[in-house]
Amino acid sequence: MPIYEYRCADCLHGWDVLLLGRKEEPTRCPSCEGERIVKVPSAPYVARGAANRGGHTCCGREERCDSPPCSGGGGCHRG
Repeated sequence: MPIYEYRCADCLHGWDVLLLGRKEEPTRCPSCEGERIVKVPSAPYVARGAANRGGHTCCGREERCDSPPCSGGGGCHRG
């Protein structure tokens, strides 16, 4: 999807624009109506699977809890 990020050089307001089949870019800031619009380079998005992700549990330990923290009360069972 062609989503572009813009920023106003006058008020620094930032916003995204979805350009579907149209080529025109915004000419005015939706916040202050300023005309100094700058297209902001977007950072690339890299999707990663949750199963491949290492890391810590909710309490900061490497090993998994015996029972999930989201069941029965929503807090970490390790205290």
